[in-house]
Amino acid sequence: MTYYVPLMINLENRRCVIVGGGSVAERKTASLIDAGAELVLISPEATSPLEQWIAEGRLTWERRGYREGDLKGAFLVFAATDQAEVNDAVTAEAHALGIPVNHAGEGGKGSFISPSVVRRGGLVLCVSTSGAGPLVAKKLSRDLDAHFGEDYETYVEFLSTARKMIKEREPDAHRRAVLFKALAEMDVLASIREGRFQAWNENKWIAWMDEYREE
Repeated sequence: MTYYVPLMINLENRRCVIVGGGSVAERKTASLIDAGAELVLISPEATSPLEQWIAEGRLTWERRGYREGDLKGAFLVFAATDQAEVNDAVTAEAHALGIPVNHAGEGGKGSFISPSVVRRGGLVLCVSTSGAGPLVAKKLSRDLDAHFGEDYETYVEFLSTARKMIKEREPDAHRRAVLFKALAEMDVLASIREGRFQAWNENKWIAWMDEYREE
């Protein structure tokens, strides 16, 4: 079995080419649509959701079949047609150009596979069976989806704000470490779940950081 290494990639302003316009291409696009990528769809046809995103200006549509040379300048490539020979050709070109490529249907031919994802704001939970059981991965992601509710989105947003405040206001590395440890030990999630949580203003953050000044 191939040993895959998970990565979190920033795709903002990166050119991502998706070849195909069916349901698979739609799923790939949906996973990228909020990433700020420069999305290019190459296909003679497109599903209704894809056409809607195109109309909204969220991706560019090359309304034709794939041609060799279409991948030039791409950061990521998705071979997502229902034609094996086209997917193979797209994958071969991507490999030749040194561009990471996802091959729909036969993930082992590409250089990366897409995991099943549960997203709660900044919290991203990914499940993969390394291609061995995609349906099992989807089931596991549904289990995660049921366990990690919307309260985690508020919690992660709180952590993000806290980290920003600490980094901006505390120059001392030791004190930052103390504050990060204290932050990790706070039971904020419980107050969110119980409906008691209120967003902290700047004064409350400063007062909280001052509590640990002598640590």
